[in-house]
Amino acid sequence: MYAERGLKVDILAPLINGEVPRHRTVDGGWELEGGGRVLLDVQPGRYTVRIEGADHSLDSLGLRLNYAGARLYLRNGYHSWDGSFFVAPGTAAGDGPPGKAPTLGFAMTALLPEQREGALILGFERHDRFQTRFRYADDTIDIETLLDRTGATEGETLLVFDGDEVEPALRRWSRAVAAASPLAPHVPEKRITGWCSWYNLYAAIDEAAILDHLVAARDFRDTNQVPLDVFLIDDGFTPEMGDWLDVKPQFPRGMKPLLATVAAAGFRPGLWIAPFMVGNRSKLAQAHPDWLVKDATTGDPLVQMRFYGEFRWHKRSEEYHILDITHPDAEAYIRHVFRTWVRDWGVRYFKTDFMLFGSEHGPDTACWHTPELSRVAIWRRMAALIREEIGADSLWLGCGCPLWASVGYVDAMRIGRDIGISWHGEYSAESLLRDQVTRNHAADVLWQADPDCILLRDRYHELSDEQVNSLAQFAANAGGVLMTSDHLGQLSAARQKLFAEALRDDVTGCEYPRLGNAKALIEQCVRRADGSAQSFAFNPTGRNGTVPPYGYRSA
Repeated sequence: MYAERGLKVDILAPLINGEVPRHRTVDGGWELEGGGRVLLDVQPGRYTVRIEGADHSLDSLGLRLNYAGARLYLRNGYHSWDGSFFVAPGTAAGDGPPGKAPTLGFAMTALLPEQREGALILGFERHDRFQTRFRYADDTIDIETLLDRTGATEGETLLVFDGDEVEPALRRWSRAVAAASPLAPHVPEKRITGWCSWYNLYAAIDEAAILDHLVAARDFRDTNQVPLDVFLIDDGFTPEMGDWLDVKPQFPRGMKPLLATVAAAGFRPGLWIAPFMVGNRSKLAQAHPDWLVKDATTGDPLVQMRFYGEFRWHKRSEEYHILDITHPDAEAYIRHVFRTWVRDWGVRYFKTDFMLFGSEHGPDTACWHTPELSRVAIWRRMAALIREEIGADSLWLGCGCPLWASVGYVDAMRIGRDIGISWHGEYSAESLLRDQVTRNHAADVLWQADPDCILLRDRYHELSDEQVNSLAQFAANAGGVLMTSDHLGQLSAARQKLFAEALRDDVTGCEYPRLGNAKALIEQCVRRADGSAQSFAFNPTGRNGTVPPYGYRSA
Protein backbone atom coordinates (compact mmCIF):
# COMPACT_ATOMS: atom_id res chain seq x y z
CA MET A 1 0.00 0.00 0.00
CA TYR A 2 2.80 2.44 0.93
CA ALA A 3 6.54 2.17 1.63
CA GLU A 4 8.38 5.50 1.60
CA ARG A 5 10.07 7.87 4.10
CA GLY A 6 10.85 4.93 6.34
CA LEU A 7 7.12 4.28 6.78
CA LYS A 8 5.43 1.06 5.73
CA VAL A 9 1.67 0.52 5.58
CA ASP A 10 0.05 -2.72 4.40
CA ILE A 11 -3.55 -3.93 4.14
CA LEU A 12 -4.02 -6.96 6.40
CA ALA A 13 -7.70 -7.87 6.24
CA PRO A 14 -11.26 -6.68 5.79
CA LEU A 15 -13.37 -5.47 8.70
CA ILE A 16 -17.09 -6.13 9.06
CA ASN A 17 -18.91 -4.63 12.03
CA GLY A 18 -15.58 -3.87 13.68
CA GLU A 19 -14.16 -7.39 13.46
CA VAL A 20 -12.02 -9.35 11.02
CA PRO A 21 -14.31 -12.03 9.54
CA ARG A 22 -13.18 -15.52 8.56
CA HIS A 23 -11.95 -15.16 5.01
CA ARG A 24 -9.43 -16.11 2.38
CA THR A 25 -7.60 -13.73 0.09
CA VAL A 26 -8.52 -13.73 -3.60
CA ASP A 27 -7.78 -11.42 -6.49
CA GLY A 28 -9.41 -8.06 -5.82
CA GLY A 29 -10.38 -8.78 -2.24
CA TRP A 30 -11.49 -11.55 0.09
CA GLU A 31 -13.98 -14.42 0.06
CA LEU A 32 -15.95 -14.75 3.29
CA GLU A 33 -16.38 -18.10 4.98
CA GLY A 34 -20.11 -17.58 5.38
CA GLY A 35 -20.59 -16.56 1.76
CA GLY A 36 -20.08 -13.36 -0.16
CA ARG A 37 -17.03 -11.27 -0.90
CA VAL A 38 -15.38 -8.10 0.25
CA LEU A 39 -13.97 -6.27 -2.76
CA LEU A 40 -11.31 -3.57 -2.79
CA ASP A 41 -11.27 -1.06 -5.64
CA VAL A 42 -7.75 0.34 -5.91
CA GLN A 43 -6.96 3.43 -7.95
CA PRO A 44 -3.82 5.58 -7.61
CA GLY A 45 -4.04 7.00 -4.09
CA ARG A 46 -7.67 5.87 -3.68
CA TYR A 47 -9.12 2.81 -1.92
CA THR A 48 -12.79 1.87 -1.76
CA VAL A 49 -14.09 -1.25 -0.03
CA ARG A 50 -17.49 -2.86 -0.64
CA ILE A 51 -19.28 -6.10 0.17
CA GLU A 52 -21.44 -8.20 -2.10
CA GLY A 53 -23.33 -11.49 -2.00
CA ALA A 54 -23.50 -11.65 1.79
CA ASP A 55 -26.43 -11.35 4.16
CA HIS A 56 -25.22 -8.52 6.34
CA SER A 57 -26.91 -5.56 7.99
CA LEU A 58 -23.76 -3.57 8.36
CA ASP A 59 -22.85 -1.39 11.29
CA SER A 60 -19.49 -0.72 9.67
CA LEU A 61 -17.22 -1.78 6.84
CA GLY A 62 -13.50 -1.18 6.53
CA LEU A 63 -9.93 -2.42 6.50
CA ARG A 64 -7.30 -3.38 9.04
CA LEU A 65 -3.90 -1.89 8.23
CA ASN A 66 -0.48 -2.78 9.57
CA TYR A 67 1.94 0.14 9.97
CA ALA A 68 5.57 0.53 11.00
CA GLY A 69 8.17 3.28 11.16
CA ALA A 70 5.89 6.01 12.56
CA ARG A 71 6.97 8.10 15.52
CA LEU A 72 3.58 9.82 15.82
CA TYR A 73 0.07 9.67 14.41
CA LEU A 74 -2.51 12.46 14.40
CA ARG A 75 -5.52 11.50 16.46
CA ASN A 76 -8.14 13.65 14.75
CA GLY A 77 -11.28 14.43 16.77
CA TYR A 78 -14.79 14.41 15.33
CA HIS A 79 -16.30 17.54 16.84
CA SER A 80 -15.31 20.89 18.31
CA TRP A 81 -14.48 19.70 21.81
CA ASP A 82 -12.86 16.29 21.54
CA GLY A 83 -9.46 17.50 20.45
CA SER A 84 -6.90 16.74 17.75
CA PHE A 85 -3.37 15.86 18.84
CA PHE A 86 -0.32 13.79 17.99
CA VAL A 87 0.11 10.44 19.72
CA ALA A 88 3.00 7.97 19.97
CA PRO A 89 2.09 4.47 18.69
CA GLY A 90 1.39 2.13 21.57
CA THR A 91 -0.15 4.82 23.78
CA ALA A 92 -2.90 3.31 25.95
CA ALA A 93 -6.51 4.40 25.62
CA GLY A 94 -6.56 5.61 29.25
CA ASP A 95 -9.61 5.91 31.48
CA GLY A 96 -11.07 9.13 30.06
CA PRO A 97 -14.18 9.47 27.88
CA PRO A 98 -14.00 7.08 24.88
CA GLY A 99 -14.64 9.96 22.47
CA LYS A 100 -11.42 11.63 23.60
CA ALA A 101 -9.24 8.51 23.75
CA PRO A 102 -5.86 8.77 21.97
CA THR A 103 -6.64 5.41 20.34
CA LEU A 104 -9.80 6.63 18.59
CA GLY A 105 -9.91 9.16 15.76
CA PHE A 106 -12.13 10.21 12.89
CA ALA A 107 -12.03 11.25 9.24
CA MET A 108 -8.26 11.20 8.70
CA THR A 109 -4.83 10.75 10.20
CA ALA A 110 -1.25 11.78 9.50
CA LEU A 111 1.60 9.33 10.12
CA LEU A 112 4.92 11.04 10.85
CA PRO A 113 8.05 8.99 10.05
CA GLU A 114 10.63 8.26 12.73
CA GLN A 115 13.72 9.46 10.89
CA ARG A 116 12.57 11.76 8.10
CA GLU A 117 10.46 14.86 7.60
CA GLY A 118 7.00 14.92 6.07
CA ALA A 119 3.85 12.90 6.61
CA LEU A 120 1.66 10.19 5.12
CA ILE A 121 -2.01 11.21 5.03
CA LEU A 122 -4.80 8.65 5.26
CA GLY A 123 -8.11 10.45 4.96
CA PHE A 124 -11.63 9.83 3.77
CA GLU A 125 -12.85 11.95 0.88
CA ARG A 126 -16.53 12.50 1.72
CA HIS A 127 -18.25 13.23 5.02
CA ASP A 128 -21.83 14.06 4.04
CA ARG A 129 -23.15 10.48 4.18
CA PHE A 130 -21.42 8.52 6.94
CA GLN A 131 -19.11 8.96 9.88
CA THR A 132 -15.64 7.49 9.36
CA ARG A 133 -13.45 6.15 12.14
CA PHE A 134 -9.82 5.26 12.90
CA ARG A 135 -8.97 2.84 15.72
CA TYR A 136 -5.28 2.61 16.67
CA ALA A 137 -3.36 -0.27 18.24
CA ASP A 138 0.40 -0.78 18.68
CA ASP A 139 1.02 -1.66 15.02
CA THR A 140 -2.42 -1.68 13.39
CA ILE A 141 -5.03 0.87 12.39
CA ASP A 142 -8.67 -0.06 11.76
CA ILE A 143 -10.24 2.33 9.26
CA GLU A 144 -14.02 2.10 9.01
CA THR A 145 -17.11 3.69 7.53
CA LEU A 146 -20.02 3.55 10.00
CA LEU A 147 -22.93 2.48 7.79
CA ASP A 148 -25.42 2.42 10.69
CA ARG A 149 -27.49 -0.45 9.22
CA THR A 150 -28.78 1.74 6.42
CA GLY A 151 -28.49 -1.04 3.85
CA ALA A 152 -25.40 0.54 2.29
CA THR A 153 -22.72 -1.92 1.19
CA GLU A 154 -19.83 0.40 0.27
CA GLY A 155 -17.50 2.42 2.44
CA GLU A 156 -16.30 5.93 1.77
CA THR A 157 -13.23 6.30 -0.42
CA LEU A 158 -9.93 6.54 1.44
CA LEU A 159 -7.29 8.90 0.03
CA VAL A 160 -3.62 8.03 0.60
CA PHE A 161 -0.78 10.43 -0.22
CA ASP A 162 2.34 11.89 1.32
CA GLY A 163 3.97 15.30 1.56
CA ASP A 164 7.28 16.86 2.48
CA GLU A 165 5.71 19.00 5.22
CA VAL A 166 2.96 18.08 7.66
CA GLU A 167 0.57 21.02 7.46
CA PRO A 168 0.65 21.43 3.65
CA ALA A 169 -0.11 17.72 3.34
CA LEU A 170 -3.07 18.09 5.71
CA ARG A 171 -4.25 21.14 3.79
CA ARG A 172 -4.19 19.06 0.61
CA TRP A 173 -6.63 16.68 2.33
CA SER A 174 -8.89 19.57 3.36
CA ARG A 175 -8.97 20.82 -0.21
CA ALA A 176 -9.86 17.33 -1.44
CA VAL A 177 -12.74 17.25 1.06
CA ALA A 178 -13.91 20.66 -0.17
CA ALA A 179 -13.78 19.50 -3.80
CA ALA A 180 -15.72 16.30 -3.05
CA SER A 181 -18.40 17.98 -0.92
CA PRO A 182 -21.81 18.18 -2.62
CA LEU A 183 -22.07 21.71 -1.19
CA ALA A 184 -19.26 24.20 -1.66
CA PRO A 185 -17.74 25.40 1.64
CA HIS A 186 -19.60 28.40 3.08
CA VAL A 187 -16.52 30.42 4.08
CA PRO A 188 -17.12 34.15 4.73
CA GLU A 189 -14.94 36.62 2.85
CA LYS A 190 -14.26 38.75 5.92
CA ARG A 191 -13.07 37.81 9.36
CA ILE A 192 -15.92 37.48 11.87
CA THR A 193 -15.42 39.89 14.77
CA GLY A 194 -17.51 40.91 17.71
CA TRP A 195 -18.61 40.56 21.33
CA CYS A 196 -20.18 37.56 23.10
CA SER A 197 -21.86 37.52 26.50
CA TRP A 198 -20.77 34.11 27.77
CA TYR A 199 -17.20 34.28 29.09
CA ASN A 200 -17.76 37.35 31.22
CA LEU A 201 -21.42 37.16 32.24
CA TYR A 202 -22.03 33.44 31.63
CA ALA A 203 -25.70 32.65 32.36
CA ALA A 204 -26.14 35.61 34.73
CA ILE A 205 -27.53 37.90 32.06
CA ASP A 206 -30.44 40.30 32.05
CA GLU A 207 -31.50 43.16 29.80
CA ALA A 208 -29.73 45.82 31.83
CA ALA A 209 -26.38 44.00 31.74
CA ILE A 210 -26.67 43.35 28.01
CA LEU A 211 -27.48 47.00 27.30
CA ASP A 212 -24.55 48.14 29.46
CA HIS A 213 -22.15 45.95 27.47
CA LEU A 214 -23.76 47.07 24.22
CA VAL A 215 -23.06 50.72 24.94
CA ALA A 216 -19.46 49.86 25.88
CA ALA A 217 -18.96 47.82 22.70
CA ARG A 218 -20.41 50.60 20.54
CA ASP A 219 -18.24 53.26 22.18
CA PHE A 220 -15.11 51.11 21.87
CA ARG A 221 -15.81 50.43 18.19
CA ASP A 222 -16.51 54.05 17.34
CA THR A 223 -13.67 55.54 19.38
CA ASN A 224 -11.08 53.14 17.97
CA GLN A 225 -12.60 52.93 14.49
CA VAL A 226 -12.31 49.13 14.41
CA PRO A 227 -14.36 46.42 12.67
CA LEU A 228 -16.53 45.04 15.48
CA ASP A 229 -19.51 43.47 13.74
CA VAL A 230 -21.35 40.87 15.86
CA PHE A 231 -23.06 41.38 19.21
CA LEU A 232 -23.99 37.91 20.49
CA ILE A 233 -26.33 37.20 23.39
CA ASP A 234 -25.21 33.73 24.45
CA ASP A 235 -26.97 31.15 26.63
CA GLY A 236 -28.98 32.36 29.61
CA PHE A 237 -32.02 34.07 28.14
CA THR A 238 -34.23 30.97 27.81
CA PRO A 239 -35.88 29.26 30.81
CA GLU A 240 -35.29 25.71 29.49
CA MET A 241 -33.46 24.12 26.57
CA GLY A 242 -35.98 23.40 23.85
CA ASP A 243 -38.35 26.26 24.68
CA TRP A 244 -36.57 28.59 22.27
CA LEU A 245 -39.41 31.10 21.90
CA ASP A 246 -39.77 31.62 25.67
CA VAL A 247 -37.68 34.22 27.50
CA LYS A 248 -36.75 34.57 31.16
CA PRO A 249 -38.33 37.37 33.26
CA GLN A 250 -34.94 39.08 33.29
CA PHE A 251 -35.80 40.20 29.76
CA PRO A 252 -39.15 41.91 30.33
CA ARG A 253 -39.47 43.33 26.80
CA GLY A 254 -38.61 40.00 25.18
CA MET A 255 -35.83 39.49 22.66
CA LYS A 256 -37.24 41.29 19.63
CA PRO A 257 -36.96 44.86 21.03
CA LEU A 258 -33.56 44.10 22.55
CA LEU A 259 -32.18 42.77 19.29
CA ALA A 260 -33.61 45.81 17.50
CA THR A 261 -31.60 47.98 19.91
CA VAL A 262 -28.51 45.93 19.05
CA ALA A 263 -29.11 46.48 15.34
CA ALA A 264 -29.72 50.21 15.88
CA ALA A 265 -26.28 50.41 17.52
CA GLY A 266 -24.77 49.19 14.26
CA PHE A 267 -24.14 45.56 15.20
CA ARG A 268 -25.20 42.26 13.66
CA PRO A 269 -27.61 40.80 16.27
CA GLY A 270 -26.72 37.30 17.39
CA LEU A 271 -28.36 34.62 19.55
CA TRP A 272 -27.25 31.27 20.97
CA ILE A 273 -29.25 28.08 20.48
CA ALA A 274 -28.74 24.33 20.95
CA PRO A 275 -31.33 23.04 18.45
CA PHE A 276 -30.93 19.32 19.20
CA MET A 277 -31.11 19.87 22.97
CA VAL A 278 -34.31 19.42 25.02
CA GLY A 279 -34.46 19.67 28.83
CA ASN A 280 -36.76 17.22 30.61
CA ARG A 281 -38.55 20.12 32.38
CA SER A 282 -39.10 22.09 29.19
CA LYS A 283 -42.62 22.66 27.88
CA LEU A 284 -41.58 20.88 24.71
CA ALA A 285 -40.56 17.67 26.52
CA GLN A 286 -43.71 17.70 28.64
CA ALA A 287 -46.09 18.27 25.74
CA HIS A 288 -44.34 16.26 23.01
CA PRO A 289 -42.35 13.31 24.37
CA ASP A 290 -42.84 11.68 20.96
CA TRP A 291 -40.57 14.38 19.48
CA LEU A 292 -37.61 13.03 21.45
CA VAL A 293 -35.13 10.39 20.30
CA LYS A 294 -35.78 7.07 22.07
CA ASP A 295 -33.32 4.88 23.89
CA ALA A 296 -32.96 1.69 21.82
CA THR A 297 -32.88 -0.44 24.97
CA THR A 298 -35.60 1.05 27.16
CA GLY A 299 -37.84 2.86 24.69
CA ASP A 300 -37.76 5.93 26.95
CA PRO A 301 -36.38 9.27 25.78
CA LEU A 302 -32.63 8.90 25.36
CA VAL A 303 -30.69 10.80 28.02
CA GLN A 304 -27.63 12.51 26.56
CA MET A 305 -26.62 14.55 29.63
CA ARG A 306 -27.48 14.33 33.34
CA PHE A 307 -27.35 16.86 36.15
CA TYR A 308 -28.69 14.97 39.16
CA GLY A 309 -26.73 16.71 41.89
CA GLU A 310 -26.37 20.23 43.19
CA PHE A 311 -25.23 21.79 39.95
CA ARG A 312 -28.12 22.26 37.51
CA TRP A 313 -26.50 24.39 34.80
CA HIS A 314 -28.70 27.43 35.52
CA LYS A 315 -31.85 25.53 34.48
CA ARG A 316 -34.28 23.26 36.30
CA SER A 317 -33.84 20.21 34.07
CA GLU A 318 -32.08 17.15 35.45
CA GLU A 319 -31.81 15.41 32.06
CA TYR A 320 -31.23 16.51 28.50
CA HIS A 321 -32.72 14.70 25.53
CA ILE A 322 -32.33 14.94 21.75
CA LEU A 323 -34.88 16.50 19.44
CA ASP A 324 -35.85 13.95 16.79
CA ILE A 325 -35.38 15.99 13.64
CA THR A 326 -36.74 13.06 11.59
CA HIS A 327 -40.19 13.51 13.20
CA PRO A 328 -42.25 15.81 10.90
CA ASP A 329 -43.78 17.76 13.79
CA ALA A 330 -40.42 18.22 15.53
CA GLU A 331 -38.96 19.44 12.25
CA ALA A 332 -41.85 21.89 11.82
CA TYR A 333 -41.29 23.20 15.34
CA ILE A 334 -37.58 23.91 14.99
CA ARG A 335 -38.19 25.44 11.56
CA HIS A 336 -40.70 27.76 13.20
CA VAL A 337 -38.11 28.74 15.83
CA PHE A 338 -35.46 29.71 13.30
CA ARG A 339 -38.02 31.40 11.05
CA THR A 340 -39.28 33.48 13.98
CA TRP A 341 -35.79 34.42 15.09
CA VAL A 342 -34.87 35.59 11.58
CA ARG A 343 -38.06 37.13 10.24
CA ASP A 344 -39.58 38.52 13.43
CA TRP A 345 -36.73 38.97 15.93
CA GLY A 346 -34.09 40.07 13.39
CA VAL A 347 -31.30 37.63 14.29
CA ARG A 348 -28.42 37.67 11.77
CA TYR A 349 -25.76 35.67 13.61
CA PHE A 350 -26.39 32.17 14.99
CA LYS A 351 -24.22 30.25 17.42
CA THR A 352 -25.59 26.70 17.38
CA ASP A 353 -24.21 24.70 20.28
CA PHE A 354 -24.10 21.05 21.36
CA MET A 355 -24.52 20.05 17.74
CA LEU A 356 -22.83 16.71 18.47
CA PHE A 357 -26.13 15.60 20.06
CA GLY A 358 -27.44 14.84 16.58
CA SER A 359 -24.50 12.76 15.36
CA GLU A 360 -23.27 10.59 18.22
CA HIS A 361 -25.72 7.71 18.21
CA GLY A 362 -26.06 4.71 15.96
CA PRO A 363 -28.89 2.15 15.90
CA ASP A 364 -27.55 0.27 18.94
CA THR A 365 -28.30 3.20 21.23
CA ALA A 366 -30.92 5.40 19.52
CA CYS A 367 -34.27 4.95 17.78
CA TRP A 368 -35.33 7.80 15.50
CA HIS A 369 -38.80 8.39 14.10
CA THR A 370 -37.54 7.70 10.57
CA PRO A 371 -35.47 4.49 10.56
CA GLU A 372 -32.47 3.44 8.47
CA LEU A 373 -30.79 6.81 8.27
CA SER A 374 -27.11 7.22 9.09
CA ARG A 375 -26.19 9.48 11.98
CA VAL A 376 -24.63 11.91 9.49
CA ALA A 377 -27.74 11.94 7.28
CA ILE A 378 -29.81 12.75 10.38
CA TRP A 379 -27.44 15.53 11.42
CA ARG A 380 -27.45 17.07 7.96
CA ARG A 381 -31.26 17.21 7.99
CA MET A 382 -30.94 19.69 10.83
CA ALA A 383 -28.08 21.51 9.12
CA ALA A 384 -29.97 21.88 5.85
CA LEU A 385 -33.04 23.12 7.71
CA ILE A 386 -31.05 25.74 9.61
CA ARG A 387 -29.31 27.14 6.54
CA GLU A 388 -32.59 27.21 4.60
CA GLU A 389 -34.37 29.15 7.34
CA ILE A 390 -31.60 31.59 8.27
CA GLY A 391 -30.69 32.33 4.64
CA ALA A 392 -27.37 32.58 2.87
CA ASP A 393 -26.57 36.05 4.27
CA SER A 394 -26.78 35.13 7.96
CA LEU A 395 -23.59 34.05 9.69
CA TRP A 396 -23.58 30.65 11.38
CA LEU A 397 -21.04 29.42 13.92
CA GLY A 398 -21.08 25.70 14.72
CA CYS A 399 -20.03 24.85 18.29
CA GLY A 400 -19.75 21.40 19.82
CA CYS A 401 -20.20 20.54 16.17
CA PRO A 402 -19.11 17.79 13.76
CA LEU A 403 -16.16 19.29 11.94
CA TRP A 404 -16.46 17.59 8.58
CA ALA A 405 -20.19 16.87 8.13
CA SER A 406 -20.76 20.62 8.47
CA VAL A 407 -18.96 21.58 5.25
CA GLY A 408 -21.20 23.70 3.03
CA TYR A 409 -23.49 24.79 5.86
CA VAL A 410 -21.61 26.64 8.63
CA ASP A 411 -19.57 29.80 8.11
CA ALA A 412 -17.33 29.23 11.11
CA MET A 413 -16.36 26.34 13.36
CA ARG A 414 -15.27 26.25 16.98
CA ILE A 415 -12.07 24.24 16.85
CA GLY A 416 -11.51 23.60 20.57
CA ARG A 417 -12.89 23.61 24.07
CA ASP A 418 -14.33 26.68 25.76
CA ILE A 419 -11.60 29.12 26.70
CA GLY A 420 -10.92 29.08 30.43
CA ILE A 421 -9.32 31.22 33.10
CA SER A 422 -6.12 29.16 33.55
CA TRP A 423 -3.21 27.92 31.45
CA HIS A 424 -3.73 24.18 32.03
CA GLY A 425 -6.77 21.93 32.32
CA GLU A 426 -10.00 21.03 30.54
CA TYR A 427 -11.14 24.66 30.15
CA SER A 428 -7.88 26.51 29.62
CA ALA A 429 -5.35 27.78 27.11
CA GLU A 430 -4.29 24.21 26.31
CA SER A 431 -7.08 23.56 23.83
CA LEU A 432 -6.34 26.78 21.93
CA LEU A 433 -2.63 25.98 21.70
CA ARG A 434 -3.25 22.39 20.61
CA ASP A 435 -6.41 22.33 18.51
CA GLN A 436 -5.91 25.61 16.69
CA VAL A 437 -2.58 24.26 15.45
CA THR A 438 -3.70 20.75 14.49
CA ARG A 439 -6.94 21.93 12.81
CA ASN A 440 -5.49 24.96 11.06
CA HIS A 441 -5.25 23.05 7.77
CA ALA A 442 -9.04 23.36 7.36
CA ALA A 443 -9.20 27.07 8.21
CA ASP A 444 -10.53 29.15 5.30
CA VAL A 445 -10.73 25.96 3.24
CA LEU A 446 -13.75 24.26 4.86
CA TRP A 447 -14.86 27.01 7.26
CA GLN A 448 -13.48 29.96 9.22
CA ALA A 449 -11.83 28.72 12.40
CA ASP A 450 -13.07 30.02 15.76
CA PRO A 451 -10.47 29.66 18.55
CA ASP A 452 -13.08 31.06 20.99
CA CYS A 453 -13.18 34.41 22.76
CA ILE A 454 -9.98 36.07 23.90
CA LEU A 455 -9.76 37.06 27.55
CA LEU A 456 -8.84 40.71 28.13
CA ARG A 457 -9.95 41.60 31.67
CA ASP A 458 -7.28 42.08 34.34
CA ARG A 459 -8.90 40.01 37.11
CA TYR A 460 -11.12 37.02 37.80
CA HIS A 461 -8.69 34.64 36.11
CA GLU A 462 -5.39 32.88 36.87
CA LEU A 463 -3.26 34.16 33.97
CA SER A 464 -0.32 36.54 34.10
CA ASP A 465 -0.22 39.70 32.01
CA GLU A 466 2.26 38.07 29.64
CA GLN A 467 0.04 35.03 29.23
CA VAL A 468 -3.07 37.12 28.51
CA ASN A 469 -1.21 39.24 25.98
CA SER A 470 0.38 36.23 24.29
CA LEU A 471 -2.85 34.24 24.02
CA ALA A 472 -4.64 37.25 22.56
CA GLN A 473 -1.84 37.73 20.03
CA PHE A 474 -1.82 34.02 19.18
CA ALA A 475 -5.57 33.93 18.54
CA ALA A 476 -5.50 37.17 16.58
CA ASN A 477 -2.66 35.94 14.36
CA ALA A 478 -4.57 32.73 13.61
CA GLY A 479 -6.77 34.80 11.31
CA GLY A 480 -10.16 33.32 12.21
CA VAL A 481 -13.06 34.52 14.36
CA LEU A 482 -11.97 37.26 16.76
CA MET A 483 -14.29 38.03 19.67
CA THR A 484 -14.19 38.85 23.36
CA SER A 485 -16.71 38.74 26.20
CA ASP A 486 -15.19 41.31 28.49
CA HIS A 487 -16.71 44.71 29.22
CA LEU A 488 -14.96 46.92 26.69
CA GLY A 489 -15.45 50.03 28.80
CA GLN A 490 -13.73 48.53 31.85
CA LEU A 491 -10.50 47.34 30.23
CA SER A 492 -7.20 48.99 30.93
CA ALA A 493 -5.85 51.29 28.23
CA ALA A 494 -3.22 48.67 27.35
CA ARG A 495 -5.81 45.91 26.89
CA GLN A 496 -8.06 48.17 24.85
CA LYS A 497 -5.10 48.94 22.61
CA LEU A 498 -4.27 45.22 22.34
CA PHE A 499 -7.79 44.35 21.18
CA ALA A 500 -8.06 47.33 18.83
CA GLU A 501 -4.76 46.46 17.14
CA ALA A 502 -5.83 42.85 16.77
CA LEU A 503 -9.09 43.92 15.11
CA ARG A 504 -7.22 46.20 12.69
CA ASP A 505 -4.62 43.55 11.84
CA ASP A 506 -5.70 42.21 8.44
CA VAL A 507 -4.40 38.63 8.60
CA THR A 508 -4.87 36.73 5.34
CA GLY A 509 -3.17 33.46 6.24
CA CYS A 510 -1.51 31.53 9.05
CA GLU A 511 0.70 28.44 9.01
CA TYR A 512 2.50 26.24 11.56
CA PRO A 513 5.70 24.96 9.92
CA ARG A 514 6.79 22.84 12.90
CA LEU A 515 3.54 20.94 13.22
CA GLY A 516 4.25 17.54 14.77
CA ASN A 517 7.48 18.57 16.47
CA ALA A 518 6.41 18.18 20.09
CA LYS A 519 9.67 19.45 21.55
CA ALA A 520 9.74 22.71 19.66
CA LEU A 521 8.17 26.05 20.35
CA ILE A 522 5.08 26.68 18.28
CA GLU A 523 6.14 28.58 15.19
CA GLN A 524 3.36 30.71 13.75
CA CYS A 525 3.86 32.23 10.30
CA VAL A 526 1.42 35.03 9.49
CA ARG A 527 0.63 36.73 6.19
CA ARG A 528 -1.16 40.08 5.95
CA ALA A 529 -3.15 41.90 3.30
CA ASP A 530 -0.32 44.33 2.55
CA GLY A 531 1.86 41.41 1.45
CA SER A 532 4.02 41.36 4.56
CA ALA A 533 4.80 38.20 6.49
CA GLN A 534 6.09 37.54 10.00
CA SER A 535 7.12 34.52 12.01
CA PHE A 536 6.51 34.22 15.74
CA ALA A 537 7.67 31.73 18.34
CA PHE A 538 5.32 30.74 21.14
CA ASN A 539 6.11 28.79 24.29
CA PRO A 540 3.11 26.49 24.94
CA THR A 541 4.27 25.46 28.41
CA GLY A 542 3.27 28.77 29.98
CA ARG A 543 6.64 28.93 31.76
CA ASN A 544 9.52 31.31 31.31
CA GLY A 545 11.96 30.03 28.77
CA THR A 546 15.06 31.29 27.03
CA VAL A 547 13.12 32.19 23.87
CA PRO A 548 10.71 33.79 24.62
CA PRO A 549 8.87 34.22 27.95
CA TYR A 550 5.34 33.05 27.30
CA GLY A 551 4.98 34.44 23.85
CA TYR A 552 6.23 36.00 20.73
CA ARG A 553 9.35 37.23 19.08
CA SER A 554 9.37 38.28 15.47
CA ALA A 555 11.79 36.18 13.45
